[in-house]
Amino acid sequence: MTKINSTIFHFVIIFMLILEIKIQLSEESEFLVDRSKGGLTYVPKDLSLKTTILDLSQNDISELQASDILLLSKLRVLRISHNRIQYLDMSVFKFNQELEYLDLSHNELEKISCHHTVNLKHLDLSFNAFDALPICKEFGNMSQLEFLGLSATQLQKSSVLPIAHLHINKVLLVLGDLYGEKEDPESLQDLNTESLHIVFPAGKESHFALDVSVSTAVSLELSNIKCVLDDNGYSYFLSVLSKLQNNSRISNLTLNNIETTWHSFITMFQLVWHTSIEYFSISNVKLQGRLQVRDFDYSDTSLKALSIHQVVSEVFSLPQSYIYRIFSNMNIQNFTVSGTHMVHMVCPSQMSPFLHLDFSNNLLTDMVFNNCGTLTRLETLSLQMNQLKKLANIVHMTKEMKSLQQLDISQNSLSYDENEEYCSWTISLLSLNMSSNILTDSVFRCLPPRLRVLDLHSNRITSIPENVIHLEALQELNVASNSLAHLPGCDSFSSLSVLIIDYNSISNPSAHFFQSCQKIRSINAGNNPFQCTCELREFIRSIGQVSSEVVEGWPDSYKCDYPESYKGTLLKDFHVSPLSCNTALLIATIGVTGLVLAVAVTVLCVYFDLPWYLRMVCQWTQTRHRSRNTPLHKLQRTLQFHAFISYSGHDSAWVKNELLPNLEKEDIRICLHERNFVPGKSIVENIINCIEKSYKSIFVLSPNFVQSEWCHYELYFAHHNLFHEGSNNLILILLESIPMYSIPSSYHKLKTLMAQRTYLEWPKEKSKHGLFWANLRASIRIKLMYQAKEIDHTYI
Repeated sequence: MTKINSTIFHFVIIFMLILEIKIQLSEESEFLVDRSKGGLTYVPKDLSLKTTILDLSQNDISELQASDILLLSKLRVLRISHNRIQYLDMSVFKFNQELEYLDLSHNELEKISCHHTVNLKHLDLSFNAFDALPICKEFGNMSQLEFLGLSATQLQKSSVLPIAHLHINKVLLVLGDLYGEKEDPESLQDLNTESLHIVFPAGKESHFALDVSVSTAVSLELSNIKCVLDDNGYSYFLSVLSKLQNNSRISNLTLNNIETTWHSFITMFQLVWHTSIEYFSISNVKLQGRLQVRDFDYSDTSLKALSIHQVVSEVFSLPQSYIYRIFSNMNIQNFTVSGTHMVHMVCPSQMSPFLHLDFSNNLLTDMVFNNCGTLTRLETLSLQMNQLKKLANIVHMTKEMKSLQQLDISQNSLSYDENEEYCSWTISLLSLNMSSNILTDSVFRCLPPRLRVLDLHSNRITSIPENVIHLEALQELNVASNSLAHLPGCDSFSSLSVLIIDYNSISNPSAHFFQSCQKIRSINAGNNPFQCTCELREFIRSIGQVSSEVVEGWPDSYKCDYPESYKGTLLKDFHVSPLSCNTALLIATIGVTGLVLAVAVTVLCVYFDLPWYLRMVCQWTQTRHRSRNTPLHKLQRTLQFHAFISYSGHDSAWVKNELLPNLEKEDIRICLHERNFVPGKSIVENIINCIEKSYKSIFVLSPNFVQSEWCHYELYFAHHNLFHEGSNNLILILLESIPMYSIPSSYHKLKTLMAQRTYLEWPKEKSKHGLFWANLRASIRIKLMYQAKEIDHTYI
């Protein structure tokens, strides 16, 4: 009993857990409410009480009240940026104890009223209209605060004191248009943060005395900088950078949206060079003024990486070689110049420490780093989106880069002519990206031998030649968006594990691919024009034998393109019978079926005596044909006999002694085969002629009759004439009783006639003979219109 109770208890516990999980899942399914970009002027009243994330950004809301979100007790994220809110009382969130993320940026806030909010991790008040920093003493209780966005037009050191004890990961400070009139240079000294981003007023000359060197930040980002020299050659911004030499904490510096001169631009690099900064990024630069040539001091630097993005120069007459030399001789490991319209880069004058170079999105040509032997330590080189033309020149350029492992020359206009015999890559190259060029099949004859990753997507490749260089180490191959018609084998790529070959012209992929490529762990061959025919059946079956994780995009990206009836059908839903695809099996099936049918027809023919009927039809047809060829006046003749008698030879005595005397004494003309058949004609033709010249056909039935083949002929043609002429011309006389079982199967017409027609039965009593003959004479009596000619009788 105890054991049963324990089992019931466990069952109840499990049931309650499952029910709770379902309730939680149903609650989580409604956690997000997105009402952004809806033109709202107030917070909607129909919000679900289960809402955890609410997005009201990019509307026209001007006020936020406690009643708007009072019942949203589970609210964790509230985005209400890009609205028109001017005043905010933080007490509206006092009932939202789970609120962690609050974005009020890009509003018109001028003042806030603080309230105790301890759970916020993300608070963004940036891009508003605050005069002083909107920092309340209650902010000091936000011990979990990770991001703080602020706005102000003036900075005071005292404004930061309430949060000085907090360690905030990132602070965004947006300075208003009036910034610079009232400011405390050391206002950031007590701001304890890892990352500080200061956004200055756009388009305004940066006349400020803010000392960013006193910040505790490790990462510093400055945006909207207009660096100009005054009449005395002094620049406020360059002065700020010079002070960074006194701050050993800052290791990352990012400058965005800069307007300056070429002279100040180079000066910025020189100033940063002698600081503790390790990573320097500068982007969206507008340059003007002339550049004076001067020496650059490369000594005593901590810089490891320099990135320059999107530079526009209003001056076209520049000492470009001087600029290139400054950059190429920098003794740093990582150097990036992109989006600058740079047309060339010279080779470093001495052995360079460059490990990674990124010159993407420029105007470099094949002549870059030509015959350069000082980049022996270079490991990664990106020349993406330039003006490269010939692959052979790139091969020659990289030959001396003994440590190069990754090369990206995608999105150029590269081509390769295999008649150019020079193709000697550096043997260290492991990853090569040549996508989005105009390369053809010949590129497979010019590849680095130790390559592991090869990207050739979006080229003009139609096939992978069989006699390609054996890339034993190749693991990943991307040939998507080409014109390949077949899946490649792995004879030349024995280590291939990843193949991307979607968006090609593959219609009938080989079913032996997975057998050839044993190490494949990922293949993407979707979005090809598959022909759903018998040949594709084996490929689909082979896919089913591998893990679903191996075939990327299966089954949604694999659809039939031909024939039209299957177009759009998923390959997994394409089914065709094995019989229609196996020619040998189809022939064998047809043969067996035909043989069985032939045997069945033969048996039926024998059972129903079909050959006999075929012979009869043939004879009838021949006779009819001869009749049609006979002149019309010969066919226009009248009946010559009252009756044609058909009987068995064994019953001839009764016919001659009983039937003929009793009929012919009444001037009734009888047609007998013994005296009326015309010599020289076939028996069948004589039978047909006698039946047609006689008013009635009398059949003397007996067991002897059903055994006579000629009687069968006569009955068949008489019955056929019955339907042909549409008259009732058959008379059956049952001379002796005939058991139905004794009638052969070939006499099925006789069975039918005996079952459906009335017949005369020869009476055994003599007293009834008179009535019998009277009935018979009455049934055949007719006045013949013409007297028939006398026919000589010939008795056999």
